[in-house]
Parts: sequence; C-alpha cells; structure tokens
Amino acid sequence: MDNGASSYRRFLEGDENAFDEIVDSLFYPLVFFLNGYLHDTFAAEDVAMDTMSDLFVNRKRYNFRASLKTYVFMIGKSKALNYLKRRKRISTVDFCEMEEEIADDGKRLEELVLADERSRVVHSAIEKLPGDLQLAVHLIFFENMNFEESAKVMKKTKKQVYNLIYRAKQELRIILGEEGKSYL
Repeated sequence: MDNGASSYRRFLEGDENAFDEIVDSLFYPLVFFLNGYLHDTFAAEDVAMDTMSDLFVNRKRYNFRASLKTYVFMIGKSKALNYLKRRKRISTVDFCEMEEEIADDGKRLEELVLADERSRVVHSAIEKLPGDLQLAVHLIFFENMNFEESAKVMKKTKKQVYNLIYRAKQELRIILGEEGKSYL
C-alpha cells in the first residue's frame, strides 16, 4: 500500500472498504502522534476521529503531492493545536471537583433554607408574645443591646429586663413546643 494513496484512490472511486483500511492503518499512529501535543489520550482519540471524519467528508482536498500519512498527520496536528487554543479559552474542571462543589453548594443551600425557616418560625412566635416581652426580646437579641441599655430604653431596672427575657424564653418554648428547644 504505497503510503495509503492507492487505498485513497479506491475510496474516491466509491470503495467504502478502502476507507476502513486507511483508518485501520493510520488511526492509532495518529493518536500516538497527537498525544505528544495534547498529553491526553482521550482528547487525542477525539481529535484523531475528527481528523478521520474530515478526511472522509472533504474527499477532494487531498492532492496526492505528499503521502497520505503526512497529509493526515498535518490535518491532525492542526486540529490538535486548535483544540489546545480552545481548551485555554474554556476552563475545565475535573468532574470530581465539580461534584464536590455541587454537594457543598447543596449543603449551603439546605443550611440557608433551614436557617430561613427557623428565623421565620422564631419571628412568628415572638410576634405572639405580649408587648413588654416582645420589646425586651427585640432589644436584647435583635438590636444587640445589653441589659442596662435595654432597661434605659424600656424605663425598667436591669433585673426587670432580665426577668422579662426569662419569661419570654419560657413563653417561646410553650409557643414553639418541643421544636422550640433547638431554636432557643
């Protein structure tokens, strides 16, 4: 087989088996050659398949000046270099890393949803408290005031505010039921 030229001529005349002969003789050497550029066997196989399909589709492009093997390897090299350019533009992520990120995002999303649900439940329960208890809880836990500051705002003593918070927690446990223990 004079470097595949006779098989390619037969292929041009309509012999599909001749193309199979070309693929059989050139595919794996092409993969090995392309792997030297790509350093990725799977990508080299993909580019080699693309090269062979290009040879099949663009039948009239080969002009028999160089050997078929040289022509195919030139096409393959060009496609490999294009592949490397595209790969630089497109950031690739290992599937295992992506799976971990998705799992982490899922956990974070779940935590956010649970925190939002807890917050909604607690705020709803606080709204059910009587005025002074609700005000004391709001000042201490949401405005981050200490007992002295809250006492001045409420015009009460520090001990009275402490007692209001204690009573508010007791009321919230009743309102929230057993689930309330994990919130408070």
